[in-house]
Amino acid sequence: MARQDFENKLGDGDKSVVQFEAERRSFVGRLQHFLHSYPTVVPVFILFASLVGFGLVVGGKFFHPFNVSLIMQQVSIIGVLAAAQAIIILTAGIDLSVGAIMTLVAVLMGTLAVQMGVDAPLALLFGFCIGVFCGALNGFLITRFKLPPFIVTLGTWSIFLATNRLISGSQSIRSQDIDAAAPMLKWFGEGFLVLGAKITYGSVLMFAVFAVLWYVLNKTAWGRHVYAVGDDVEAAELSGIRTNRQLVWVYVLAGAICAIAAWSSIGRVGSVSPNAFAEANLQSITAVVIGGISLFGGRGSILGPLFGTLIVGVFEAGLRQAGLDVQWQVFTIGWLIIIAVAIDQWIRKVSA
Repeated sequence: MARQDFENKLGDGDKSVVQFEAERRSFVGRLQHFLHSYPTVVPVFILFASLVGFGLVVGGKFFHPFNVSLIMQQVSIIGVLAAAQAIIILTAGIDLSVGAIMTLVAVLMGTLAVQMGVDAPLALLFGFCIGVFCGALNGFLITRFKLPPFIVTLGTWSIFLATNRLISGSQSIRSQDIDAAAPMLKWFGEGFLVLGAKITYGSVLMFAVFAVLWYVLNKTAWGRHVYAVGDDVEAAELSGIRTNRQLVWVYVLAGAICAIAAWSSIGRVGSVSPNAFAEANLQSITAVVIGGISLFGGRGSILGPLFGTLIVGVFEAGLRQAGLDVQWQVFTIGWLIIIAVAIDQWIRKVSA
């Protein structure tokens, strides 16, 4: 009644403004709820826009098969790590040690197979077990002692990194030594041609990991429990979910994915270096954030980090081909992170 009295006192022009404001708010509200329901829309739009933009700026060479295959190869390792990071961030956690786990496992695989003469399959299996153990250690410390994931994984990052350098003596294992002793370690670096572009098995692995995780998170009770824990851990406990066990299994799975990334990284680089992928932790978080998964947990699609990884790869390749300094690549990615977090906050504010 008070609203109608207020509108009766307005002139026709003022009423038009009120109606326009109401319609505008209604459109914004619908847009925010739409993005809340379909969080991958934003990264898909950014990826499409960046492809069109760099295609216009750089020209047809940007879509040359060689450039396409190069982008896919460059993002394949970070993409797999982003998948591991994503399932942890969905639980409202974070893992600063994913890159260190991957490098440690790669060093162990190479040391066993090349320098100690262990059969390659056994070296791979041992490395996989170590990846699982590292993930389990993170999950145990977080759940058993109620420590923040940020602090725990920051500590284990240092532990894994130091262990890696102690085992390797800070020395790399050369490509020719791997070829002579255990060529199986470099299998993910091989590939096949598609329309003139070389697609490596490592690139296929990245898509396969995301496909499996999409099925697990969307079609199984375990996946629904991951979202429930990230959305509200207390409510999840009241509904009967054993949240501590769920979190441990999430970190175990992340460790296993990091071990898979380790094998793939040997094929991608062609050698084993204790200093490889030094920025992998931050790059994996970047892909997850740009992909639309909320840092507060419980919201986002696992496919988002895949698009986020591709966005980073496209921007880096496009800016490089445009002749810009490498620092502009870092500058641009930084703004993408800020914009992605701002959009996430904007969506959460309305959907709450």
